[in-house]
Amino acid sequence: MKHLSFLATIVIGCTLSGLSLHAQQSLNIYKPDAIQMALNYQEADQLDTLLRKVELNNQILPVWQADKRSFWYKRNLSDKNWEYIYVNAGTGSRKKAFDSERMALVLQKATAKLVDPGRLKITKLFFNEKADQVILKTDNQWLKVNLADYQYTSTTDTLTEIYNAGKPLQRNRSRWEAIPEVSKSPDGKKQLLLKGGNVYVKDLETGKEVQLSFDGNKEKPYGEFTWSPDSKTLVGYRIDPKKIKEVHYVLSSVEGTTRGELKSREYAQPGDDFTSYTPTVFDVIYNKQVKVNAEPIDFFGPPELHWRKGDNRFYTYEKVDRGHQRFRIIEVDVQTGKTRNILDDQTKTFIYENRIYTRYLPETNEMIWSSEKDGYNHLYLINTITGKQQPVTKGNWVVRAVDSVDIVKREVWFRASGITSGEDPYFIHHYRIAFDGKRRVDLTPEKGNHQVTFSPDRKYYLDTYSQVNVGPVSVLKEVANSKPVLTLEEGTTADFLKTGVKLPEVFVSKARDGQTDIWGVVWQPSKMDPNKIYPVIEYIYAGPHDSFVPKNFLPYSEMQSMAELGFIVVQIDGMGTANRSKAFHDICWQNLADAGFPDRILWMKELAKKYPQADISRVGIYGTSAGGQNSTGALLFHPEFYKAAVSACGCHDNRIDKQWWNEQWMGYPVGPHYGEQSNITNAAKLQGDLLLIVGEADENVPPESTFRLADALIKANKDFEFLCVPGMGHSDGGIYGRRKKRDFFVKTLLKTEPPKRNLENVVIK
Repeated sequence: MKHLSFLATIVIGCTLSGLSLHAQQSLNIYKPDAIQMALNYQEADQLDTLLRKVELNNQILPVWQADKRSFWYKRNLSDKNWEYIYVNAGTGSRKKAFDSERMALVLQKATAKLVDPGRLKITKLFFNEKADQVILKTDNQWLKVNLADYQYTSTTDTLTEIYNAGKPLQRNRSRWEAIPEVSKSPDGKKQLLLKGGNVYVKDLETGKEVQLSFDGNKEKPYGEFTWSPDSKTLVGYRIDPKKIKEVHYVLSSVEGTTRGELKSREYAQPGDDFTSYTPTVFDVIYNKQVKVNAEPIDFFGPPELHWRKGDNRFYTYEKVDRGHQRFRIIEVDVQTGKTRNILDDQTKTFIYENRIYTRYLPETNEMIWSSEKDGYNHLYLINTITGKQQPVTKGNWVVRAVDSVDIVKREVWFRASGITSGEDPYFIHHYRIAFDGKRRVDLTPEKGNHQVTFSPDRKYYLDTYSQVNVGPVSVLKEVANSKPVLTLEEGTTADFLKTGVKLPEVFVSKARDGQTDIWGVVWQPSKMDPNKIYPVIEYIYAGPHDSFVPKNFLPYSEMQSMAELGFIVVQIDGMGTANRSKAFHDICWQNLADAGFPDRILWMKELAKKYPQADISRVGIYGTSAGGQNSTGALLFHPEFYKAAVSACGCHDNRIDKQWWNEQWMGYPVGPHYGEQSNITNAAKLQGDLLLIVGEADENVPPESTFRLADALIKANKDFEFLCVPGMGHSDGGIYGRRKKRDFFVKTLLKTEPPKRNLENVVIK
């Protein structure tokens, strides 16, 4: 490419984009000089400042009052000010909660500090039934204020919030959470004792102790016990402990020291051994041990136990096999130790463990469970005695999360995406559905991505919906019929457009299979010359644990700020990311180096057909963490397309990174594919321009991941740039790193010098 003429370069750009030669030749390369570039930086900063001052209410968080009919919320205003709004759902009314000017005077008198009426710092706020009096907390003081005359008195904290609308009503317990061990039996008559690794039970009435196990020792003790509800059985484990290995880093620049400070911590990496737990049962009535016919639990800790209603002979527990290819609900007979699988979900690729939902319904010996076994994530009703399954949801769409389960009405309240045809398949809508799969109700039918919170009694809900380039609307609705009660906020794009910014645009093209839609977003310079072509920069994060292209209203972002310098910036969700079909997700299996690049490259080629200003002969890419791995991988595995990359704190070799994340997608045991896909192993393939950024105190991805890549590049005699930020953790480099990233792309893609900041504000004598 270096020896090709300018015209030939343009021709190659045309071939890549699929444009006709005539269309490409009609455009000129955007190549600002140093003076124009400095102006671009200045204008980008000014626009950034202007945009952050425009009123934006992307999410309303209601604080419900004790009457369950009224709430208040903080409403954002322009210039980073705010006000408080009071809403009565029962009457469908909305008003300012109080006069901000008069309230500021109250707070000023009470605290003896200057108070800005537009930025009242009230941390707690409670209204009486008539909403003419409030009790509030400010600056660690509690005040009672009469809103008729704004007379106030000091008071004490006598009120508590009855409900936090920002948190789900029901939480699925993480399998990483430890189960608290209780030594005393539920009936209070017996006490569990552990001596020398063995199990003893003490009768608290007689003081007599009985030894129940004899093969325990300090090296492999018994522990992690749970009592049965009737106090007749102890369930525990023979433990084979394994010490988690450590990783280290050095803080080079601790103030007041002259030596580096070594930091060490436990950090399990792929393939490391885990502590294992062999289940066992102790009958404390007949003082005998019953061995459970089950393999040891060698992944996660001891699970939560679920006892059959009215029958303490049986309990069930969940087991995730290491490698994430099998999930079971196992029932144990405590009298015989025999087991059976109530549920056995297996796959040839992976089961996304963090997305498994289980909710036990002991009153009816049922449970709600989620699985991708039919190709999409759906909910199933399981009879925990017979194992019979029936679908609660089904179709070519995805259940994203369960909000709650109503065991009285036998309904599930959940979030899903992909149900509405003709709409972005990532848009989240909220639904409720009966256990038998009937009477599905869409609580949020309006087009857009929805965020919902409910009133404490679930009579009302607040629905805020928007699109990346469509302003948010917040509506209070009734649960019974999903009808609007009151529109609280109705966002507009007008004030943002007045600043001159171009709102992001959504673009869709086909994936590598020629059928599946790939969705992404495009940011363009607000002063883009339609007669010129601009380099393209992709912001990438291809972690398989989610999807990442923004769906809520986003009038300003780092991507837009970078675009203002003279780039077209894009973000794409390629195959291998989550929230689509199982087949879409499976692309990542033992294949993280793929990162959806075949889909991303096709997407940008199609983009260049619609937007001839997008010069895909000059494509840069940047990302952090998994995105740091992805962006370097783009240069190593697709050098024909990507020309420059900035990679921050990347997990450049999946053997160096955290165990739980990497084994989920790369599998277990650790095989040759780990090394084959490593950026470090493939460092000698580097052709483009690369900037590596790492924080020396990164506790998420060990810093040596980046340092080892640098070492491999040096040994391969490759040119690259390197920035290590002293004292910084897992980050893109902070303000300094983000500035260096922009400068790097300006130099490598625009071939222009960024501002000389060392000369700024220098006084020459």
